[in-house]
Amino acid sequence: MSEALAINRLPRAFHPDLGQETRAALPELTAEQGELIEGTAGSSPYLKGFIDQERDWLVQALQHPDQAFTDVMEAARKLPSDQLKPGLRQAKRRMALLTALADLAGAWPLEKVTAALTDFGALATDVAAKAEIAALIRRGKLPGMTQDEVETAAGMVILAMGKMGAHELNYSSDIDLIVLFDETRFDPDDFYEARQGMVRATRNFCATLSDKTSDGYVFRTDLRLRPDPAVTPVCLAMEAAERYYESLGRTWERAAYIKARPCAGDITAGQRFLEALRPFVWRRHLDFAAIQDAHDMRLRIRENKGTGGNLSIPGHDMKLGQGGIREIEFFTQTRQLIAGGRDPELRVRGTVPGLAALASKGWVPEDVTEKLTDHYRAHREVEHRIQMIHDAQTHKVPNSDDGIERVACLMGISRDELTADLTRRLTEVHELTEGFFAPGPGASPAPIQEVDFDKGVLARWTAYPALRSQRGARIFERLKPELLSRLAKTAKPDEALLALDGFLAGLPAGVQLFSLFEANPHLIDLLVDIVGTSHALATHLSRNASVFDAVIGGSFFSDWPGQVTLQADLMQALSEENDYETQLDLARRWCKEWHFRIGVHHLRGLIDGAQAGRQYAELAQAVIAAVLPCVVEQFAKKHGPAPGRGAAVLGMGSLGAGRINSQSDLDMIVIYDPQDQDMSDGPRPLATRTYYARFTQALITALSAPMSQGRLYEVDMRLRPSGNQGPVATSWASFINYQQNEAWVWEHLALTRAHVVAGNSALADDIERFRTELMSRPLDRNKVLKEVAEMRDRLAAAKAPVGVWDTKNGPGRLMDIELLAETGALLAGLPQHDVSSGLDGAVAAGLLEVAQAQTLKHCYDLCWSVQCAARLLSGKTIEADKIGEGGTAFLCRATGFDQVDQLQAALQECYASAATLIGGVVTEVTDGTQR
Repeated sequence: MSEALAINRLPRAFHPDLGQETRAALPELTAEQGELIEGTAGSSPYLKGFIDQERDWLVQALQHPDQAFTDVMEAARKLPSDQLKPGLRQAKRRMALLTALADLAGAWPLEKVTAALTDFGALATDVAAKAEIAALIRRGKLPGMTQDEVETAAGMVILAMGKMGAHELNYSSDIDLIVLFDETRFDPDDFYEARQGMVRATRNFCATLSDKTSDGYVFRTDLRLRPDPAVTPVCLAMEAAERYYESLGRTWERAAYIKARPCAGDITAGQRFLEALRPFVWRRHLDFAAIQDAHDMRLRIRENKGTGGNLSIPGHDMKLGQGGIREIEFFTQTRQLIAGGRDPELRVRGTVPGLAALASKGWVPEDVTEKLTDHYRAHREVEHRIQMIHDAQTHKVPNSDDGIERVACLMGISRDELTADLTRRLTEVHELTEGFFAPGPGASPAPIQEVDFDKGVLARWTAYPALRSQRGARIFERLKPELLSRLAKTAKPDEALLALDGFLAGLPAGVQLFSLFEANPHLIDLLVDIVGTSHALATHLSRNASVFDAVIGGSFFSDWPGQVTLQADLMQALSEENDYETQLDLARRWCKEWHFRIGVHHLRGLIDGAQAGRQYAELAQAVIAAVLPCVVEQFAKKHGPAPGRGAAVLGMGSLGAGRINSQSDLDMIVIYDPQDQDMSDGPRPLATRTYYARFTQALITALSAPMSQGRLYEVDMRLRPSGNQGPVATSWASFINYQQNEAWVWEHLALTRAHVVAGNSALADDIERFRTELMSRPLDRNKVLKEVAEMRDRLAAAKAPVGVWDTKNGPGRLMDIELLAETGALLAGLPQHDVSSGLDGAVAAGLLEVAQAQTLKHCYDLCWSVQCAARLLSGKTIEADKIGEGGTAFLCRATGFDQVDQLQAALQECYASAATLIGGVVTEVTDGTQR
């Protein structure tokens, strides 16, 4: 049993005599309860009427308020259909009275007050709707439905919107509802009859709630938030509503659905509908264009409602006026729309919880959240007091002094205190929110007198796809002065202008990206930096501009999280999607953002080439490991679970060694262990070999097929046993036999860099154990070195370097050093995968002196730094005279040289010394001499 109502504050009576009269009629009350009743009845004619009607019930209710509320709800739930109208109205009266007294006494916080009002609204809606559905079923007006379907309202879905959806209902609120029905519950031939019945039930249950009788009304209902209310019936099929939002839904409707929740009828179907609408409400990218939409909406409301102009307390609209409740709600909802697509934790319905979630993720400063939360609660209390007076559907402060005094009495303060507090709060809310929606022009950029930009370049921008829409062009015109100002400050403005021109030409659309820049001007610096330095990264950006979203998240410039964290993050995101293609597209978006992050960090000197190489490799391994289970699950749906232990992906080459660049293919081998199973067990079973061959093709497709979000990686399977002539997937037994009895020396060399990156952990352990044991076997040193020499000759003949900046192909360059490192690792029996360890192995095997190995390591590091930077700059081997001043500066910075000529000389010296050292090892072998 709950305790008596706690009284922490008391209202004053505007009409003391009316208050005293009401108090005298309730002699059983305690002194404090009597003061509460006196102040309430003396200031609110609406509540005084309720007190007079419910005096016998009220005394006990004040002694046990929580239990009294529960009893009201239970009684309403059990009302017989012929008693619904009077019964619900009495329940509403009691619930509203109890809630108001608990509110005025300070016994219940705002959230409990609004939750009580909202919960009763949902219960009343559910009871009224199911009564109508039951009546239709009894009369045979809902084809195929029986009384068993009443509990789920025969598929009727009632969505609570607005304050009802957010559990924020006030005393005189309409309840905003959208009523749908699950058309799949009915035979297609019965659709129109079913819809007719659902429309009738909707009209009837709304009348049950909103008709005024001698007992009053329950709730006014508003169905105008449904799709296209001027032409659509009051109850729509869910499928029709989905089609509308997918094709015609607007930003204000997206904002409305932030608060939507199924409150009555078929709750499960309602949740399914909202889940289907998730992509409409929560966009994948950061949707800064929503700011302008929300601002335009605010201006239209102000114009239509006449709530603009200077702040004046008498007559001020606490909901729609300047600094009012709607300003805080728009501020919160718009930021949720911007970021909620990327962060599910921001998808909360309530305003205060929404602000808290935004603050926790860094989207709103903590102090702003605290102030707006405090003002929101205070505004809602004032709104409630205004409505308590006459149960008027108004949010406006009274115009008269007496009217304001009456509100102040209900709050237990003076009129002057109320006016001063309201002025302060409304002003601060306006100041905190207005700049977000309508930022001022700010300081104009410095005049660009020293740069005469090419007018022809500027003139052609209007013809680009991103600027063809009126809205995109309008936003860009606001950005243009700032863009040109930043370009003018670069080392070569004309060069930077052409780079920006190329970026703009490649953009398929501009509204979202330009809105992003307008809301986050610091991104313009990053854009100018990228387009003025890296053609490859700029091209990537123009095709994948949404990767800029990652920069806004707050952790873009944080330390690298590592492969384990990355893999867990992607796997969690993929697990939340049920559709396979959606999972693959999500993986592509996610990977591109992290790929972009590595590139930007490298470009800005936050990491060097070696760190970038490691990060690119860890990213690729995380993607393969996270996508593989999705492929496994999808393939198993058709052909059954994988026979035996399943498969493992063996990374080869640079992937296996844990160092790739921004343009690298992924060298892989798929190894499977069917154990003793010769067929899969599924709807369409396959022989084991066929199963894994097709599965491997599915994995390659998942990683490399171009989809709406592009491709993940190019995949190269040529290092598998027997190369392109062999099966695309290799059984574990075949792999062992091949490596032990048939493999060439070059295949054992390749195995020195092999590393399992995904798949069955037990099989992965076996593969690594076998690889280690295989490499530790005694080898014919001279035979190995002779084949290495022949291989080196073949490589030199097949791939001559294209110039000094080709650090990959040719004597003394990356592949040449890697070949010697693999040879050292194989002869020394070292399990490590990296080049440095392999060169140490060459020392252990007597191929090199320590100093020589150190020289080769230095040469390798320089070649890698150049290659990693070059791939980021142009996507291929660079030509130093064509990468521009920004590219040249980055290349020098990435390699630690002041001038590009110095770098070129150092490269040539490295090539020569490395080629001499490696050639010396090979020559000794081919001449028949040994160290």
